[in-house]
Amino acid sequence: MSKRILITGGSGFIGSALIRYIINHTHDSVINVDKLTYATNQSSLKDIENSTRYAFEKVDICDLKSIESVFKKYRPDSVMHLAAESHVDRSITGAADFIQTNIVGTYALLEVAKNYWHTLEEAKKSAFRFHHISTDEVYGDLSLSEPAFTEYSPYHPSSPYSASKAASDHLVQAWHRTYGLPVIITNSSNNYGAYQHAEKLIPLMISNAVMGKPLPIYGDGRQIRDWLFVGDHVQALYLVLTKGRVGESYNIGGNCEKTNLEVVKMICELLEELVSNKPNHIKYYEDLMTFVKDRPGHDVRYSLDCSKIHAELGWQPQITFEQGLRQTVKWYLENNR
Repeated sequence: MSKRILITGGSGFIGSALIRYIINHTHDSVINVDKLTYATNQSSLKDIENSTRYAFEKVDICDLKSIESVFKKYRPDSVMHLAAESHVDRSITGAADFIQTNIVGTYALLEVAKNYWHTLEEAKKSAFRFHHISTDEVYGDLSLSEPAFTEYSPYHPSSPYSASKAASDHLVQAWHRTYGLPVIITNSSNNYGAYQHAEKLIPLMISNAVMGKPLPIYGDGRQIRDWLFVGDHVQALYLVLTKGRVGESYNIGGNCEKTNLEVVKMICELLEELVSNKPNHIKYYEDLMTFVKDRPGHDVRYSLDCSKIHAELGWQPQITFEQGLRQTVKWYLENNR
């Protein structure tokens, strides 16, 4: 039976990939709620925006009354909450937007969802889900020798961004424990793929390289991240929404730890292969790599243990980093981003 899914932040990088997946691979309908900040890209939804199963509402999740109106108008069967400020550097220079969107916005959405949920008839009430999409950064960081984070690892966020996401996770858990709202939380590792905002590492390195600009690498570039192709992520998100256990958290990672330096070098190698005319002032793209002052409080390593989602739901990533990065570099070259 098809569902109506309300997705917040659906015009962002992961949100738009999720909407494309649902419209193209399921019979469900989507209501995209987004206030269209700098990080959104409406062209990411161009292929599905005329679908009869897609609707868009320009609404700030912090606006409780407007969110209530959206719930009354569309009567969703589930909520997938992705709307968030997510760029660590921006959170360091200005934390206020992160506190407002990630904490206050999540509170407003939880309140509206809780009140709406109470009005549902019993069958719809038991089937309703509030799926909160979060990050591995809530756990803090690891040394090179420590085991990967599990769903039971303590929270120890480092940046204003990760602290605000940790707070939102706690709110979601509290609304489940106190009010019985049927919630699920997922924490994912670093995503990459088409339509990602230009400030993020991979698109920034691609665009700077093809223009012959420096490739800025924080510190010594040895910070380790677990990389997850966005297409794999959104399949996992939909699987968790439809098959996951209420009240549980699931880690979603790519099982692919790379240093930032390794990632930048891989991008440079792909560009050597895929771009026929590089800027005149460089011989190799790697010549553009520039080490800059490290980010304040920079986490050393992220790593996720995803054995729970694999054991319970049978999910594991399908796209290797080499495959996904090649697809991603090609896409940016073709789309001049």
